[in-house]
Amino acid sequence: MDNRAKDEGTRVLIMGAAGRDFHNFAVKFRDNPDYRVMAFTAAQIPNISGRVYPPSLAGPLYPNGIPICAEQELDRLIRSQHIELVVFAYSDISHEDLMQQASRVLATGADFSLLGPRSTMLSAKKPVVSICATRTGAGKSPVARRVVAILQQAGLRVAVVRHPMPYGDLAQQAVQRFESLADLDAAGCTIDEREEYEPHLAQGCPVYAGVDYGKIVHEAEERADIIVWDGGNNDWSFFVPDLEIVLVDPLRATDRAYFPGEVNLLRADVMVLTKLDTATPTQVAAVRHSIDRLNPRATVVETVMLLSADEAGVIAGKRVLVIEDGPTVTHGGMAFGAGHVMAERHHAGALVDPRPSAVGSLQRTFQHYPHVGPVLPAMGYGPEQIRELEETIASVDCDLVVIATPVDLRRLVRIAQPTVRVRYEVKDHGPPTLADVVQGVIRKAKGG
Repeated sequence: MDNRAKDEGTRVLIMGAAGRDFHNFAVKFRDNPDYRVMAFTAAQIPNISGRVYPPSLAGPLYPNGIPICAEQELDRLIRSQHIELVVFAYSDISHEDLMQQASRVLATGADFSLLGPRSTMLSAKKPVVSICATRTGAGKSPVARRVVAILQQAGLRVAVVRHPMPYGDLAQQAVQRFESLADLDAAGCTIDEREEYEPHLAQGCPVYAGVDYGKIVHEAEERADIIVWDGGNNDWSFFVPDLEIVLVDPLRATDRAYFPGEVNLLRADVMVLTKLDTATPTQVAAVRHSIDRLNPRATVVETVMLLSADEAGVIAGKRVLVIEDGPTVTHGGMAFGAGHVMAERHHAGALVDPRPSAVGSLQRTFQHYPHVGPVLPAMGYGPEQIRELEETIASVDCDLVVIATPVDLRRLVRIAQPTVRVRYEVKDHGPPTLADVVQGVIRKAKGG
């Protein structure tokens, strides 16, 4: 698909994962005649490639839209489309893998580029608190919920804006606003989306998401006193933050080795250390040393992750299938999550390995992420994958299913075996607290 003549602007390909890539296109390339984006490539997320970024979002320079191709086609696309510039635009990738991608591009003769915060952040009329992390699975969601609760208790109208998860019809998902579970049903939200949206809705806080974040921030700032950016993976905020909160997981002291997590670490106003109840003193000391060395101006907040479960006592002695949050144990790099911890804490007889029972895309997920332990990632990026998840669970010979997803999976997937649901929330581990560090932005939102 060739949108314009070859001599009209630098020919660009954007490497992405249905999120940062679309945003970078909108703010940097969409209306710029000096560039011509020939294609997106897609990684990490299934069922994204093979589609077209629609003309309604691409703008008048792209009357035919822009093809979205598999990342495996990168070399072919660079050559066949005479690509001059490749822009890398997704997160949760090791520095080594990132530079291997750069080398792959440079070997073709094309330029390789990363766009920074100044080029990609949008300004809001209302104060913004960004909540990001150095890695997926650091505990960002419960921290975001806690911050929202603090702002609500201060009498502020809060709007949560989520990192994009446009897995459906892109044109219809340009701007999304959710206030109820019925809204999620009407939009056909995936398990991945529900895991991020539902907990905020339960707090009475509307959630915005979509593709066009220029329009999204305009809608959010018209209805709220303050905006909370609830980031995805380890990406930085799409909006200019008044307060930049960044989580770091002491269980993964190598977080500095991942892009763009290290960018967040270096930029943070507040560093939140999570999981201090499970991290060793050595791990905590290593992370504190990194913060002191790399970003000594940051305020450090210590927290613990409180785990609870309905009828947790039934776990003892049972042969247990553990279902974990999908992104945490896939591209987040964790071998296991809260479900595994809870199963061991309550003396499960055995953890049943789901890998021999995995079907379809779930089987491929285990092959792609061999670090995953004997747990089942809750992959649900579309109806077909949800069916595969359901089939996989049904095939596992176990006494009990321990569900540790942010959303109640039992409402979305049929599970015949008895279940226990694990919940987790963040708690301050001493001063300064999360409430302490947001007081300045609360005063700003109130006009102080």
